[in-house]
Amino acid sequence: MIPPRDMDRIISFGSKQAKKRVQRRARRGDQGQDRLPPEASITLAAEREAADRAVRSAAADVRQQRRDLIDTQSKLAQRERYGRQQQAAGGQPRIVMNARKGSAQVSAGKLRDTHEQRLSQAQEKLAEAQEAARQDALIRIKLPGTAVPAGRVVLSARGLTGTAWRPGPRPAPESPSPFNKLPPPDVAPPLDELIVRGPERIALTGPNGAGKTTLLRAFVGLAELPGVTVRTVTGPETGSAAAVGYLPQRLDLLDDSLSVLDNVRRAAPSASVNDVRANLARFLFRGNRVNQLAGTLSGGERFRATLAALLLADPPPQLLLLDEPTNNLDLASVRQFTAALASYRGALIVASHDLPFLHSLQITRWLRLDPDHGLTEARSA
Repeated sequence: MIPPRDMDRIISFGSKQAKKRVQRRARRGDQGQDRLPPEASITLAAEREAADRAVRSAAADVRQQRRDLIDTQSKLAQRERYGRQQQAAGGQPRIVMNARKGSAQVSAGKLRDTHEQRLSQAQEKLAEAQEAARQDALIRIKLPGTAVPAGRVVLSARGLTGTAWRPGPRPAPESPSPFNKLPPPDVAPPLDELIVRGPERIALTGPNGAGKTTLLRAFVGLAELPGVTVRTVTGPETGSAAAVGYLPQRLDLLDDSLSVLDNVRRAAPSASVNDVRANLARFLFRGNRVNQLAGTLSGGERFRATLAALLLADPPPQLLLLDEPTNNLDLASVRQFTAALASYRGALIVASHDLPFLHSLQITRWLRLDPDHGLTEARSA
């Protein structure tokens, strides 16, 4: 057992270190590409302050529970000495004294166990609070099942030059002449067919309302586009269609009435509870945090839980479609997201306006969806 004075020093040291880490990261977050808009910076600062308060509160609770345990042990020791004195003095039958002694020992044991359990729970909460305050914690996980050979076609879409599926009015050309469809000289010709091969990383950019979300939903099979044919191609190893994962903007993939653990098990029913727990720890859900209901999660926690359900699914996704994934994410969540995607070995299509985030993903192809010129491909952003 750690002496009380040493325990208090450890707790105090841990709280100060957590606070210093938060302050250092706050200063670093104001530099370079990670600079956030004012409202996002305010939100991030508030979240960090809340995490720091949680650490201080949990540390204070541990100290209080430690004091209560020491007081209880001291009182029990006094009672035991008094009982021995009474027994030595005599005056009562030995059988009565032994019965009282046994009863007192049982009561003392229960009381001691109660306080030790409270202390243990307080220490667990402190560890969880300190973990939550670690804004530099990254998601590190191995996803070998998502690997795609370079030559395998995981997605093909034809008929993309049509205008019927894109939002907004589209006037028909004056004549069937192909010259009416030519884009300006500084714009690449539109793509009628999109083929995704192997572990390509594709950025889908363009103005709001151009139809990026509509296109992604069609790729995953949630929408049908007039004149457009979409199919995922079977792989030689599995003989089945490549698994496709989709992360919508609203992050509404989770069942709020289920725990984080049960949500992931729903996506991977064949995985054991221990395997899911081990993998969730890599998504920074440790201990009892895996039993937290999805409906009670904070924004950053909900994003990590959604990402876990997506990446840990069975069968593993060999194509990921992400729709504006960094919207409403704080700086720490974006870094965690980037670290998780670094372990992903399948094909990736990301619709986003966040160019620093896209560059961090090592994009290999750049697509742009424009209301006037359709879907085009460029060499860079």
